[in-house]
Amino acid sequence: MEIESVLLEKYPGLGVLELEVKDVVVKKSSEDLEEFKRKKQEEIRKRIPSLDAVKDLPVLRAYRDFYWKVGIDPTKTRPAGEALIRRILGGRDLPTVNTLVDSYNVASAESMVAIAAFDGRVVDISNLLMRTVLKGEVFRGIGMELPISLSGIEVVIQDRTSEKLVAVYPYRDSDESKVTEKTKDVLFMMCGVPGISQNDLVLANEMTRDYVSRFCI
Repeated sequence: MEIESVLLEKYPGLGVLELEVKDVVVKKSSEDLEEFKRKKQEEIRKRIPSLDAVKDLPVLRAYRDFYWKVGIDPTKTRPAGEALIRRILGGRDLPTVNTLVDSYNVASAESMVAIAAFDGRVVDISNLLMRTVLKGEVFRGIGMELPISLSGIEVVIQDRTSEKLVAVYPYRDSDESKVTEKTKDVLFMMCGVPGISQNDLVLANEMTRDYVSRFCI
């Protein structure tokens, strides 16, 4: 994926680690995966002492700081890994969406890295651009009933073939490009922002590859 040069100058350390997986088999749920999720949840509860500690974990702090810079309030809209961890520490289970989403959600909660996923047959994954949004551009993310108008400071990913926005980075993927039970090919992005090390992204990448291969191949 190409990243606009002005973004790289403005946000040193901005970047993604991509992972393409083909021929996945996505199911509504899997008992083996549900058991795996429960095991990982207990590991996270043992590793992170309290909800109060979450906001100061270095990886999550980096996402929070970046959110403020691109016009997203992280106290209202939590970074992906943080939202999952807070859910776990609050005594709730990870959500069950489908086996592919659930697999990379485990990787995100465990690594704390935000992970984006795109249906490779909906998005032209060879022609993506990360750029600053134009004020007034519209975006409909997963779970949004209606499109929203963007302010002009957000960072977005555009499919240059379709000219559509596929993500507000690293906040939310578009509803149109989301992974479903019909998905066969997937592009994952381990979302890097200033303060996130390459090692953090590599770890999330390895976990995602492992868990998706285990439960969706």
